[in-house]
Order: sequence, then structure tokens, then C-alpha cells
Amino acid sequence: MIIATIAVVILLFLSAFFSGSETALTGASQAFIVDQEKSARNPKAKLLNKLFNKRDNLIITTLVGSNLSNTLATSLSTSVLISLFGQEGVAYATIIMTFLVLVYTDMLPKSYAVRHANKMALLVARPISFFVKLFSPAVWFLQFIVNYTFKLAGASNPDTASSDSLAEVRGAIYMYNGKEAMQEKAMLKSILDLTDIHVYDVMNHRRNLFSLDIDLPVKELLKRVKNCPFSRVPLYKNRPENIVGVIRIKTLLKEAVEHKGNLDEINIEDIMTKPWFIPDNTTLMQQLQLFRARREHFAIVVDEYGVLQGIVTLEDILEEIVGDINDESDISNLDIMGIRKLNDNCFLVDGQVPIRDLNRKYGWNISDDNAVTIAGYLMDMTQSIPNEGQKFIFDNFQYEIVKRNKNQLSLIKITLQKDCSKTTSD
Repeated sequence: MIIATIAVVILLFLSAFFSGSETALTGASQAFIVDQEKSARNPKAKLLNKLFNKRDNLIITTLVGSNLSNTLATSLSTSVLISLFGQEGVAYATIIMTFLVLVYTDMLPKSYAVRHANKMALLVARPISFFVKLFSPAVWFLQFIVNYTFKLAGASNPDTASSDSLAEVRGAIYMYNGKEAMQEKAMLKSILDLTDIHVYDVMNHRRNLFSLDIDLPVKELLKRVKNCPFSRVPLYKNRPENIVGVIRIKTLLKEAVEHKGNLDEINIEDIMTKPWFIPDNTTLMQQLQLFRARREHFAIVVDEYGVLQGIVTLEDILEEIVGDINDESDISNLDIMGIRKLNDNCFLVDGQVPIRDLNRKYGWNISDDNAVTIAGYLMDMTQSIPNEGQKFIFDNFQYEIVKRNKNQLSLIKITLQKDCSKTTSD
């Protein structure tokens, strides 16, 4: 009887082991395990990744081990209790084993495994690998029965990994709620969004474009680029929309030095590069790949009619990922990116500031479905060109037109609604 009791305890322990292992192995993050293998060189992680390649066999092994242990433990305990209490021992065995199996071999190990899935998965890697080999004949037979049953029922098991992989990555990013890597989370999300954003959304609009007339004397060109913060400048002929080349400031200065003041000998057309025109519906991911392939950082954006829309640079795309990149050569405008913070809830914003920049910088949720800039948003929402002094409330924000230049909304005051008076649109 003592041996049987010890055997029951051992079987219950094995049942708990298999039950917890099943939960840990199904709940463990495969991305974490891969990182442990590649970065930490953890041999247990390497072993787990091999087991994950045949996840069905892995799960069937844990199920076989758990059910086999529970069945044997119940049979032995029933036999012991019948020898002690007669037929009443069956009832006692049922009650006792149900309690022990439910609490100690199911609830406790699975609860722990859910909370510490990655840690426990690595812990059980070697023993589970042993049982996978031990039960391999039984597992193969059971897997054959399962697959054959699926076939009879007409059920299929398609591989959706390729179609769901991107969604899984997005889901993993959204699920992360820790504060330690919020910046990294935002960057990863921005990388995935590159396929949905077009260069038109991030380009420097032609209205703000710094360009030079190719027919200007070299001396005048040098004078105009003296304090220029850009490394490349578009060149136009006759009219600003007719871009005919791009000049690198470094190249222009080098030529000026080499000619030792004989600037009239410099031919701008010889040292400029041909403009690279791209359609405004190119996605940022496509453009980033094109920049890499062509080893260029600068492109001219045009619409479907070939009309100049603006320019986009590699820095514009990188800023979509890492946020604003400002250095000592950047133009100083309203604080950062045309935004001046008046207090915690009020902001003075240039009308040409992209909605995406505001949403990303302050965690707002202003819709950019029908407009790129904050001025465009107000014109779309009001279906008009508001006048100076007009105020509007949309989606928990009050917008006040501070300055209007002809048909352009130049300056807008944005106030969180909790600080706004209960006014309606003027």
C-alpha cells in the first residue's frame, strides 16, 4: 500500500508537470525564445525552437503524459481505497482524486505557467524533449488518427502564417503596455505604417520650397545659399514649377574655391544633377527602398499631371520613424515644426503643420483621412475658408483662426475642449 501511495504521488507530480508544460509551451512567446537563442545563445532556447517546428507532436506528448499519469494515479488510488474501505473506496477515490487532479495537477501548474510562460518553457525544455522521444511511437500513431479524421470530415489545415505574420507583429506591438520601451514601440509601429503613408503626406510642399533660378549668375547663387540650411537645392528655369536640376551646395562651393574667384567660368549645368521625379502616391516604404537602390536622398514629387507638388528627402522618411530630427542647420520656425506651446492645453500651430505630426507628438487623434495639414482639416470640416477670429469645436478641440493670408490659414490656435468655453461654431 505504501508503494502504491508513493506511486500515486509521483504520477500526480508527473501530471502536474505535463499540464503546466502544455500551458507554458503554448503560451510562450516564440519571438522571445528566438531572441534567447540568437542573442543570449541559450541552448535551452535552441532546443525549444526545434521542438516548436513540430508543435503538434509537442502538444500531443504533453496530453499523452498528462492523461496517462491521471489515469494510472486514479486506478492505483481506487485500488488502495477499495482494499481499505471496500466498495465505498470507489466513492472516496473519486472525490479525493477529483480534488487533487483539479487543484494540484491542473489549476496550480497552469496558473503558474500562464504567468511565467517564457521562464517555465525554458525550464521544461530538456525533460519535454526526452518525453517527445519516449512517446514518439504513440504520438505518431495518434497524429495519424487525428489527420485521418480531419480528412474524413473534409477539414483542411491551411498555412496562414504568411498572411497573418504582419498582423501578428502589429498585435504584439499594440499589446505592449510597459513604460520602459514606449519610444521603441512608437518607432516599430511607424515602420509598419510606412506601407500606408504616401510621400505626399510628408513632403515639403512647393509653397515652402527653397529653389533657385538656374539663370542667375554664380555670384548671386553663392550669395543666396550662404545661409542655406539645405545640402541640396532645386534649380528651376523661367518659373519655380519648372525644376530642371538639383545642385549640391558642397559641389558649388568646391567649384568656387577651385576657380579662385573666376566664377564666370563655372557652368551650373555641368555640376548640377538631373532631377529625380516621383509620383505623389508612392508609399514611404517604396520610396525608402528606392532611395537605397539609387543611393540618393532627394526626390521631386509630382502629381499625375506632372505638376510639381514638393520635395521629399530621406530625412523626411526617417522622421516618420524616429520623430523630428533637428540640428544646428535647421531653419528655426515656430518652436518645433511650427508648433508653439502656450500652456498645457493651448497651442499655436502653423496651418501647414501635418496632422500626423500633431497626433504623434501629443498623442491626439485628429482625423487625417481627408486632409494632410491642420489648415486642410479645418477647411474640410467647415467646407469653407474660415475668417480670422472664427472658432470651431471638433472632437474635443477648439480651433481659432488667428491669421489668414488670402485663402491660406496661416496660424491656428488649438485648445483642448476641457479648457474651452461652451461656445459653438461661429
